[in-house]
Amino acid sequence: VVATPETSQAPPEFEKLCAKLRELTRLRELSGLLDWDEMVMMPSKADRGAQKAVLASTIHALATSPALGAALEEAQSLDLPDPYHRAVVRDALRAYQLESRKTPEVTAREAALEAKCFGLWVKCRKENDFATYAPALEEMIALKKEVAVMCHPTLSPYDGCIDNFERGMSAARIEEVFAAIQAEVTPLLAAVKASPTFTSYEPPPELRGGPEWSVDAQKALAQEIAQAMGFDFEHGRLDVSAHPFTANSGPSDVRITTRYSEDNWLEGLAGTIHEVGHALYEQGRLSGEDPMAALPVAEPLSMGIHESQSLFWERMVFQSKAFSEFLLPLLHKHFPHTRTIEDPMELYRFINRVLETSLIRVDADELSYPLHVVLRFELEKKLISGELSVVELPEKWNATMAELLGVVVPNDASGVLQDVHWAMGALGYFPTYTLGAATAAQLYEQAVVDMPTIEDDIRAGRFLPLRNYLRDKIHRIGSLYDSPDELISSVTGKPLDPAVYTAYLKAKYSELYNL
Repeated sequence: VVATPETSQAPPEFEKLCAKLRELTRLRELSGLLDWDEMVMMPSKADRGAQKAVLASTIHALATSPALGAALEEAQSLDLPDPYHRAVVRDALRAYQLESRKTPEVTAREAALEAKCFGLWVKCRKENDFATYAPALEEMIALKKEVAVMCHPTLSPYDGCIDNFERGMSAARIEEVFAAIQAEVTPLLAAVKASPTFTSYEPPPELRGGPEWSVDAQKALAQEIAQAMGFDFEHGRLDVSAHPFTANSGPSDVRITTRYSEDNWLEGLAGTIHEVGHALYEQGRLSGEDPMAALPVAEPLSMGIHESQSLFWERMVFQSKAFSEFLLPLLHKHFPHTRTIEDPMELYRFINRVLETSLIRVDADELSYPLHVVLRFELEKKLISGELSVVELPEKWNATMAELLGVVVPNDASGVLQDVHWAMGALGYFPTYTLGAATAAQLYEQAVVDMPTIEDDIRAGRFLPLRNYLRDKIHRIGSLYDSPDELISSVTGKPLDPAVYTAYLKAKYSELYNL
């Protein structure tokens, strides 16, 4: 698919439906803006819950209105030769059916609880106080289970949660994919940690954190790299928040956040590149005057695909040898104390080093990361099924961390409270990170075939050809296809294959650690 259709080809019944759908999109973008404000700018004692609840109820009323239902019914009876038009009707119908099953009362309760739970999580994480947070989390899990049963009556409650983020995906399919990844990653990680290269590795003192890594210089570096990657600052912002994220406020206003610390400069830079990957997807979607702008077909296909775009840039580009060659002179410019490092391979080894202890997911090395996701997948599956209670959660978290990663968790703030997702009601989201990483490896393998100069371009800081490649293959295609597997097949010739991801990890880390 190379181009979107002309509006002149669309029958009036279809245009009538599109006008209603665009109105909904604009309201959802406003909701995304409120979320951003809550996490970035809002005073600590302000309350956003009531406003979010009213807006959520308004969106729900429009999304389930008889007028939209009638417009959908008319559009369904049309013979639409254009695949983009058909995708609009398909996805609008799916969303209408899902929303219509949810009562206005539940919609308002969901928005209010998400605001309450998020505020409590921020406070309790800071104070290492799981006991105070637990009742709100219990309420959230019960509500998300209720919503899943209500909206997806034919699916298990956890499959219903997953479907909100990764359409057509099931816990059974994720188990299959994760089992294949775990079977390769676990022995590879053990072999790396047993290798002489691992035990003898000392990070260069110049690259360790400290006061010389000033936050202002880190911000300047992050801004320079974001710009080089093709992030449009006239249609976006880069701010700071407790948990890096990309706000969903439409392609013309894409707001991302990261966090910086002098002790861990790599976190701020990797976080920025990850979020810019998300942002490029958002800025690259059909928008403006395009006839399909603000319609369901222009939406991102799934969160796994969204994560594949952020991880494509973070893992496949930023963590490559070629990028270290590009980055080293920039470090010299912004952080003069690093000028004693002359070999980009030193930087590459530092960026890709496997950590002795991997406690925090967002700080995890590439090899340990999928095991963090497996842990969260297994736990939330049990929380939703009722097999695990919230009271038992910290103990189970700590035991599973020891089992999968050999890590002793010192406290709940560094353990069960470290992630924002459950506080925001995003149960079923975690698997998308590893599905996204596996997809990114498969897309990159194809990109190397389609763009033989890709490594030279990265080395020279020429990122626009790669951004434009992803824009054509992924961003502008939006939700044209009905499933991530169909989209991945359209680019790579086959659906998601975890063997591509594990082969990439084995080749890379076997070379790094002389296995």
